[in-house]
Amino acid sequence: MITRSEEQSHSIREFMRGGKKHVEHTMLSRQLPERVRIFNLLTLIPGASIGYHVHENETELFYFIEGNGRVQDDEAFFDVSAGDSMATFSGHGHAVENTGDTNLVILACIVKD
Repeated sequence: MITRSEEQSHSIREFMRGGKKHVEHTMLSRQLPERVRIFNLLTLIPGASIGYHVHENETELFYFIEGNGRVQDDEAFFDVSAGDSMATFSGHGHAVENTGDTNLVILACIVKD
């Protein structure tokens, strides 16, 4: 199934998970397999963040497409940039912040256990 760019829906989430500013979500596919909860592009403007949260009974995968940021992976903090990836498994938490001066663009996929 093909989802054309004009068919992809866009939304803005303010203060996502207690984070700063807003995050733009682009839903990349009109239909997803039963175990996939999201397959989105997340765009964080400079200074925006997604607050720390724990995933239960699912895994979230991030691929950083553009920009620079800082992630929290459980208790550890890491700088990330384009080409890096991250996996947050069930029972673990993460947060992400755009620390650069351009948009931080992330491909995000959540797969249910």
